[in-house]
Amino acid sequence: MPSEAAASARVLCHDHNVVHVHADNVLRALTDDGAFRVLACDTTATVRGAIEAQKPETPELTRIFADLLTGAILVRESMSPDHRLQAILQGDNPRTRMIADTHPDGSTRGLIQMPPDVKEMTIGEKGILQIARTLHNGSLHQGVVAVPAGSTSVSPALMAYMQDSEQTVTMIAVGCHLSNGEVAAAGGYMVQLLPELAEGPLMVMTERLKDFQDIVPLLAQGRATPGELLAETLFGMPYTTVSDSEVHFGCRCSSERLAQSLASLPRADIESLMEDGKTLDIECDYCRKRYEFSLQELRSLIDAN
Repeated sequence: MPSEAAASARVLCHDHNVVHVHADNVLRALTDDGAFRVLACDTTATVRGAIEAQKPETPELTRIFADLLTGAILVRESMSPDHRLQAILQGDNPRTRMIADTHPDGSTRGLIQMPPDVKEMTIGEKGILQIARTLHNGSLHQGVVAVPAGSTSVSPALMAYMQDSEQTVTMIAVGCHLSNGEVAAAGGYMVQLLPELAEGPLMVMTERLKDFQDIVPLLAQGRATPGELLAETLFGMPYTTVSDSEVHFGCRCSSERLAQSLASLPRADIESLMEDGKTLDIECDYCRKRYEFSLQELRSLIDAN
């Protein structure tokens, strides 16, 4: 049996009857002089899975959603690799919102919440980015930053969060290349100046990365694998790759989890769900998988209460 990660990341490309598998991953590296930590990721299949489930209506909405998913993965891998992280992006219109939910097993899912009468989500005037992550002691760390004025990309907001909330000097670039309305490639990188080091190396790195602030051209050219992004951002600097983590689209919903949620409802609410005498049909907002609960199963929840 293939792993859940491989199954969710499968891209069917029939080339001489061979089925190729696209597995997303995050590479982490340290420069040998101890100045920088760099992460680079390919999130193409992960983004495709979330896009397929959420079906954003416009290319711009697709791009912002893809970038939020990629950014959330990079921040988790950097600051909280062994714990869950959620990134919530609220648009200029407070009724528009996106969520990226990423877990230490590499599974990542997303949610787009838009009013029926709104088709676009702009973020450069009143946008807000909130990131919540679990700490090692089990407590919750939350940071909220305003999206920098005039931004059309999630990258500046991610950098503002890292600077203001995590107190870490960080450069981030995430991107998504669309071809004929479909996600052809998605990914990004994060470069962090390690603590207690002078600003001199940062100035050199900032100048170096000016050509890579927009990685979409690299994605379009097929030159943005994690290995290639590491080589480009650290060109001429000796470095060591220290880890390679797999990521994939995946939802944590299950009939058991939904049953637990239903069981937590007041008895009167469960009884109201049974009034029409029909099977209760519930769809997961994240992955669109459908679950059914029979009248007998709903009665058992009341008895359990």
